[in-house]
Amino acid sequence: MTNRIGVAVMTALLALYLVFAIRYGLLLIGVGTPVGIAIGVALLVFPFIAAAALVAEFVFTVRAERLGRTLDAEGGMPDERLPLLPSGRIDRAAADAVFPTYRAAAEADPGNWRAWYRLGLAYDASGDRRRARWAMRRAIRLSAA
Repeated sequence: MTNRIGVAVMTALLALYLVFAIRYGLLLIGVGTPVGIAIGVALLVFPFIAAAALVAEFVFTVRAERLGRTLDAEGGMPDERLPLLPSGRIDRAAADAVFPTYRAAAEADPGNWRAWYRLGLAYDASGDRRRARWAMRRAIRLSAA
């Protein structure tokens, strides 16, 4: 639930930023000087790039959560209870110990989105966020096929 609140706050802040950026971008373009026009155009373009990135992130999150709910309903979520550090994070050494199981499952059945989703969870538990997102994206692609 806190993730959704965070997304809502970031979306509201981006919308507020867009309003101000567009307003000041148009004002700077209206000045008519080359530097003012260049900065004004940048103020109009960059916020929309950020908005596109936010929308892509939102779509990724919704799709990954949907797959997670489906996998959980099927009883296919990982059942290991990994020890937690005092900070509340998963002990990385314990996560690394179970990681090869999930990697082998994904390599053995590369067309199975469930295996890739579990591999993404294993990457995330091991602290490798980049590969976790890659595996989740692959799971999303495979589930759509």
